[in-house]
Amino acid sequence: MPAIVGVVQVISIGSSAVFHIGDVYKIMPISNAKTFSGAGSFNTGDALHVRNDYSQTNTYDQDQIDQGIILNA
Repeated sequence: MPAIVGVVQVISIGSSAVFHIGDVYKIMPISNAKTFSGAGSFNTGDALHVRNDYSQTNTYDQDQIDQGIILNA
């Protein structure tokens, strides 16, 4: 079903990002990454007050293998 989209402003987009408006059959990633960050790292907004007295990020990956993207062509 077609979509009617108004004005769109794109400030920036990453090299392996997807910008999608309207109908789509298939969207597949062509890269992957694993990100570790501490508590409150990705907070956005105005006048945030974050208090983390004790924060520890666990980066141990027990299985060592994540979902692959090998069949995305």
